[in-house]
Amino acid sequence: MSQLADPQRDEDLFDNPKYSVMVAVCTHLGCVPVPNEGLWKAYFCPCHGSHFDHAGRIRKGPAPTNLEIPPHKHVSAKTLYLGDPASL
Repeated sequence: MSQLADPQRDEDLFDNPKYSVMVAVCTHLGCVPVPNEGLWKAYFCPCHGSHFDHAGRIRKGPAPTNLEIPPHKHVSAKTLYLGDPASL
């Protein structure tokens, strides 16, 4: 984990281990990564070659940080609220 450019554990990224919520915009120059591609078969940005794993962590390439995790909350087993959970 320490060798990653932006190390973050899954437990710190996601409140529900069954689901991952992230913004699919590359943190390098704003391109859209392709899902199910790249070295980790997760997200690959074809514009400049950034590879992200299934948790959105940058693993290889020029992206400086992981994919963004937007504010969200799992309200129930079938409902995900996107936005500031404090406004619920």
